Amino acid sequence: MANQNQEGTKTWQLALAWAWVGIPLTLGVIQTLINSTKLFQ
Repeated sequence: MANQNQEGTKTWQLALAWAWVGIPLTLGVIQTLINSTKLFQ
């Protein structure tokens, strides 16, 4: 029989995981865009 005590991922855990990946990713993209503008000036 299947175990009925399984719990899903909590909303705050999911938000924390996305922030853990999303914040550095966003900063990297912004930095890349800033540096790429130097090539086109």
